[in-house]
Amino acid sequence: MSTEAKPPSGKAHAAMFWSGWIIAVLLSALFGMSAAMKLIGGPDVSEGFAHLGLPESMRIPLGIVELACVVFYLVPQTAVTGAILLTGYMGGAICTHWRVGDAFITQVIIGVLVWLALWLREPRLRSLIPLRRM
Repeated sequence: MSTEAKPPSGKAHAAMFWSGWIIAVLLSALFGMSAAMKLIGGPDVSEGFAHLGLPESMRIPLGIVELACVVFYLVPQTAVTGAILLTGYMGGAICTHWRVGDAFITQVIIGVLVWLALWLREPRLRSLIPLRRM
């Protein structure tokens, strides 16, 4: 069984595959930018960390973890592990924002999109999590 990311045959399957990759790349760019901001730092990042009640010493480790999760997510052989890791990362973000009284719907949507993108691009996942019609 091959684990390479190949577009499936058939127009509908190919459209799902490429839609999933487009969403995944956009999400990865978002996570990548977030990680880069953490790694580079700056006054806005410091203010954000202070607002969330996070120590500045967590900035670099969080950026590294975020980048590692994205790499796992983009590699087809480790994409499911990456989705699990990104979901956990977003769960922490949801809890952190909720704790300080911020809206957290954006983090929920991003977590759902992580799995939607993977579901669209990975036919084996669609067989494990099928959509059913009533």
